[in-house]
Amino acid sequence: MKKTALFITTAFTASMIAGVAAYAGWNEGGGEQDEATKIYMTFEKKTEAEKKKIHEDGIAVYEVCSACHLTEGWGTKDGTFPQLAGQPATVIIKQLADIRGKHRDNPTMYPFALPKEIKNAAPEVGGGPYAIAAVAEYISKLPMNPDNGVGAGDNLEHGAKLYKENCVKCHGDRGQGSKEKYYPRIQGQHYKYLLRQFEWIRDGKRRNANPEMVKQIKGFTNKDMKDVVDYVSRLKPPKADLAPSKDWLNPDFD
Repeated sequence: MKKTALFITTAFTASMIAGVAAYAGWNEGGGEQDEATKIYMTFEKKTEAEKKKIHEDGIAVYEVCSACHLTEGWGTKDGTFPQLAGQPATVIIKQLADIRGKHRDNPTMYPFALPKEIKNAAPEVGGGPYAIAAVAEYISKLPMNPDNGVGAGDNLEHGAKLYKENCVKCHGDRGQGSKEKYYPRIQGQHYKYLLRQFEWIRDGKRRNANPEMVKQIKGFTNKDMKDVVDYVSRLKPPKADLAPSKDWLNPDFD
């Protein structure tokens, strides 16, 4: 029975890593992304005591992130920093690995994501792939902001049409993303952050963007872009994934 369970777990991990290219050629994996993903995939099988330690390690590492993304993981409505709370752990792992590996340009975040910075802040965790996996697990479990920044709301019908025709295949009908395919969760994300990333992807400024998405949205006008992003910003996560109020404070950082 144990051998069967191990085979299933190993096979699923391999499908997430080696098979990613079949879903999205933009995501070749390798390096820290693969290492952190393999570690993350073992968390579900850990004992309760081990899971508690992983949670505590995630908090220790996230303290570095909280200076910008806030202790709640909610980012800022002005779009300077995205909401991270509730994002699939695999997406967090990929983006962190891309930033550390200089596959995604983020000069503000890069110094704080370096192994030495994380190790200095959380020496008991270290700054390697395990730290990435632990903080990704922690972030993915944070309740999301029920009051994220939204757009003007004046062309939502057009935005909905564009979303249905261009975005559903990858990001899902409600913007939920895909843990298995590394597609980010965009529901509940701040409008201004989404707008900036959409523009950078459309205009070829985000180097780790999915080329299929670049191709899909290449012909979008600025109006198209604003309309679809406005619509996306209003896609709300399930109630169970939201904090009880916009005034919720993360008890891990009291």
